[in-house]
Amino acid sequence: MRVTSLSVHNVGRHRDASWSLHPGMTVVRGPNEAGKSTIQHALELVLTRPATSASPDIGDVRTWDAAPEAAPSIGITFTWDDEDGAVHEGRLAKVFAGTRGTTRLELDGKPVSEAARVDEVFAELSGVPTEGFLRSTASVRQTDLAGLQRDETVLRDRLTATMSGADRSTARARRRLEAALADLGPRNGGPGRLGTAAEAVADAERRLANGEEGIARLERDREAHTLAKERRAAAEAALTERRAQLEKARQAERLQAERDDAQARLDRYSEAITLRDELAELEASHPSPMPLAQLRPSVERLRTVETRISTLEEMLAGEVHVDFDLPPERRWQPRSRMAIVLVAIGVLVAVAGTGLSLAGVLSLGVLPGIAGIVIVGSGGVLAAAGYRERNSDRVTRQMKDEEVARRLRGRSDMEEELRRARAEREEVLGELGLPGAPEAEERLAAETAHVARIDQARARLSGLVGDEHPDTLPSKRDLAAAEIERTTSALDALGPIAREPRARERLEVEVRDAEGVAERTRDDESAARARVGQNPVDAEDVAALAERLASWRADLAELRRRERILSRTLAELDAAERATMARATRFLERRMVGDVARLTGGRYHDVRMDDTALGLEVRSTERGDWVPVTALSRGTLDAVYLAARLGLVRLVTGDRRPPLILDDPLVSLDDTRAERALEVLRELTADFQVIYLTASSRYDAIADAVIELPGPEAVANS
Repeated sequence: MRVTSLSVHNVGRHRDASWSLHPGMTVVRGPNEAGKSTIQHALELVLTRPATSASPDIGDVRTWDAAPEAAPSIGITFTWDDEDGAVHEGRLAKVFAGTRGTTRLELDGKPVSEAARVDEVFAELSGVPTEGFLRSTASVRQTDLAGLQRDETVLRDRLTATMSGADRSTARARRRLEAALADLGPRNGGPGRLGTAAEAVADAERRLANGEEGIARLERDREAHTLAKERRAAAEAALTERRAQLEKARQAERLQAERDDAQARLDRYSEAITLRDELAELEASHPSPMPLAQLRPSVERLRTVETRISTLEEMLAGEVHVDFDLPPERRWQPRSRMAIVLVAIGVLVAVAGTGLSLAGVLSLGVLPGIAGIVIVGSGGVLAAAGYRERNSDRVTRQMKDEEVARRLRGRSDMEEELRRARAEREEVLGELGLPGAPEAEERLAAETAHVARIDQARARLSGLVGDEHPDTLPSKRDLAAAEIERTTSALDALGPIAREPRARERLEVEVRDAEGVAERTRDDESAARARVGQNPVDAEDVAALAERLASWRADLAELRRRERILSRTLAELDAAERATMARATRFLERRMVGDVARLTGGRYHDVRMDDTALGLEVRSTERGDWVPVTALSRGTLDAVYLAARLGLVRLVTGDRRPPLILDDPLVSLDDTRAERALEVLRELTADFQVIYLTASSRYDAIADAVIELPGPEAVANS
């Protein structure tokens, strides 16, 4: 059944309102005090509560400022599918006015005339007999998500009817058995059916034998089930023992690693202590009383002085040679003299030629003048060359004079410098307390090697213990030795398994094998339990047949046998009821497993339900055992109970599909689990209509329709 519209009048803060609901998923969203819970309560009232109810909460649901005579009224339109898949439409309206309350139901436009049958017919259509049953299944509030046991009597009868395939309870079966027994007695003074039973004795005996054989087979199946349960318990005990041994092996590995680490620390600190003592000896046995930082500069200074002394001694080993011969000054004089002659000749030629031309002796024109100029120019060139050579000779002579003076002055300086160098050598040797440079070199080499050994020892010590203070090394060595002793004692306490190589690998294989054996024994137990539940024997028919046969044989024997058969039949009925509840809870477990695994992201993938108290447990991978859901976090608890509600609705409503009314049961879930839960709810809309009430907008994207309720606007005057 799917509700297509809801209208309310004088209900809570909704004085007069109506909403269209989608057949799939409708999200009703609004802030606090927007009337979401009022809508859920209105749907619960119209679906299950008689209009003549005098419950106090009817008065509480009335709009606060409504007139006293204004009764709350709620109406819905809905659709449902018949057995052939045809879709029908209906309308239900209720006015809650106490004894004057009215109910009107129309199915395909035809009213249901008998007022007493309205609630019964509608309960048959919706699959929801009472309000308590609705709240235990299809209507989920944030505060009562875990209320699976509400209206337990109705819930048990519905479970029984669902699993048996008939609309009856154990009480009806008992009444039917009593009616069958009464029907065996005489009627209207006649012999009744007892007179005609003689002809059917043979056939009755045969059928009775078959029935008793079925009961015997049931007993054998139960015995096989008991043996399977014992084997399963033994396998689980063996698995527990293997797991305990595996934990010991893992603990032994950890202790062995700790002992190896402590041994490494012991060796390291012992070596560090040896190095510390060696370093102390080296520090106390320097070959030089002077530190290397002072010794090295002094020796290097001595080397420099020795080198300077050797150089000066070599330079002063011979006499200074001074050459006083000067080169002749004849290189420039011939050119100067030749230049004078040429100038004179040129002048003479020019003057003579000019004179002869003027005297008229010879008419040479300008030729003598040109020749004279050329000769004079050549003489000028030779005069310039001679002048340059003269200057060059003068400079060379001056340089030689200066060189002679410098050599004579430098020898005195070198002798003075040699004297100071020798004095400096004696000073350095005096500081070193050594007779000569070779001894200083030997002492420097010895001190350098000694310091290198000290630096090497310090580096090794730093590599072993870092910046740890040397005085703390003995205590840390003792701590490491104590750790070795502790871990060795702990390993000895674990017994032989601590000394067995590769014990953990062996036990891991054994645990996996034991887990496989345990799983197979669980499957065997489930198969044996299924055979017990699927036994087709009808104890009621066998009891009736045996009673009739006994009554035909003799009144006394019949009465005694009937008493025995009836007692056994009642016991079988009780067993059948328990088996029915067991089948129902197993069905519910199978329905929940997938949803719980999806909602928790695979963290919990196995569920079991108590047949009597309907309590839920999940198997924890971390603990390796079953855990009551009440011990889980609020978000996980809500996720598991949501899966239980969904499975329960599918189970107890049979082929009926009431709408699911959810008052934000995902509010405590994180975003990831809420998204998974929404996917489950979305898939659920293929069979059920989902009406989801929430204050959050994170569900809008998956909804087929969204109804947004406005928040309250009235405020108190200050």
